[in-house]
Amino acid sequence: MKQLERLLFLQGNVCFFCQQPIPAGEASVEHLVATSNGGTKDDDNCIVCCKTVNAALGSLSVKAKLQAIVNQRGVFVCPRTAVVVEPGQPPDDRLQMVIADLVKRGASRPRKVATLKNTINAVFQNKLTESEMAQIVSALQALGHVIVAETKVTYELPAVDT
Repeated sequence: MKQLERLLFLQGNVCFFCQQPIPAGEASVEHLVATSNGGTKDDDNCIVCCKTVNAALGSLSVKAKLQAIVNQRGVFVCPRTAVVVEPGQPPDDRLQMVIADLVKRGASRPRKVATLKNTINAVFQNKLTESEMAQIVSALQALGHVIVAETKVTYELPAVDT
């Protein structure tokens, strides 16, 4: 078994940083201490993440990598799933629409990730792709509005102005 396959299996087929499933062909071995900085290729120095994160972290020092993670404020958002906005649409327009819908729902907000994605898709007349729904969920997590634990969802939404 190759190192990539072994590490991916040991990590439960999810990214070490964002804990989200890694799409086929996107998995990459990241050396915590870069080989260019004297790091080894053994399993104790390697984890699996997506190619985008690996490229972003590159040969940074361990300190710089940790700082990049800390800068995410407790929810690592993979740059691969950063929210993509349609041309001409303000960057947070879609996100604000979803937040407003979730706030309006009050106690009847979705409690499972799959239901949350369906709810988000409904806001846009079921025209979003799975990737777009995942991007919006990631953005909600990055803002601290949504907390995902396995498949369960809890909320810390902003207060509503009345």
